Amino acid sequence: MRVLTGIQPSGDLHIGNYFGSIKQMVDAQAENETFAFIANYHAQTSGGKDLSRFTMQAATDFLALGIDPEKSTFWVQSDVKEVLELYWILSSFTPMGLLERAHSYKDKTAKGIAANHSLFSYPVLMAADILLFGSEVVPVGKDQIQHIEIARDIATKFNNEYGDILVLPEFRVQEEVQTVPGIDGQKMSKSYGNVVNIFGEEKKQLKTIKKIVTEQVALEEPKEYETCNVYNMAKLFLEGDNLIALQERYKKGGEGHGHFKIYLAEVMWEYFREFREKREYYENNQNEVREILKAGADKARAVATPMIEKIREVTGIKY
Repeated sequence: MRVLTGIQPSGDLHIGNYFGSIKQMVDAQAENETFAFIANYHAQTSGGKDLSRFTMQAATDFLALGIDPEKSTFWVQSDVKEVLELYWILSSFTPMGLLERAHSYKDKTAKGIAANHSLFSYPVLMAADILLFGSEVVPVGKDQIQHIEIARDIATKFNNEYGDILVLPEFRVQEEVQTVPGIDGQKMSKSYGNVVNIFGEEKKQLKTIKKIVTEQVALEEPKEYETCNVYNMAKLFLEGDNLIALQERYKKGGEGHGHFKIYLAEVMWEYFREFREKREYYENNQNEVREILKAGADKARAVATPMIEKIREVTGIKY
């Protein structure tokens, strides 16, 4: 099965990026044909400052977190230009109403992000990313499901015109991590300023975790864990007896939310220990990272070229 995911190079990765997308891709490498790319064209919808540096940072982080270039095709979006050609072709099969109904566009403009064409047509470029490589499964967070549905709608319209050329992708959501909560309880997102970063100083990470919004409950009283932002973040890192033990601590009382925040910080720091060590290696060997990306782009282009040639032929662009 061919599985694809992409992530924007917008600075420090947070645990929402990891559990919502990266971990699923890393897990998929063992049994699937996996494609993972750094979506630097998409990143321009939120400003291009420091894009080059952020792209290398994202590549370093991806590799540290377990993307294996021997098992996956791993590249930078802009290194495979065919995606822009397909983006333009697919635009002719995209009704305006389809984009006007996109939740992401509405949410971002409501948050004050400037409305422009690239933000509005973002789902078409995402569809091109997916369809160019014949992706069968796209792991996403719950908020991205609509974009996969849009890609399917566009592909269906294209196929109705030219035959079954484009594969209709399916989304995959891990129910327990479909929306990773931020420190304010909303979906974790840089746009909302509510993230907990994966890498960085331990003290700074603890300081962020201490800002997680919690209810005011007396120290000696039992606490409700199911609606607690700290618990809902901690359960991403725990399973079995460890998770049950945390639930019992909540129900027992005698501890405040501050205790649970400290525990969360400790669990997170230990969970990402091995990844931090790998990241330090790649950070000190950036030329190796560039070579990995170049080789990945070559592999991606080998898949993209036959597809775009077929599309050029049926649409009459090839003459």
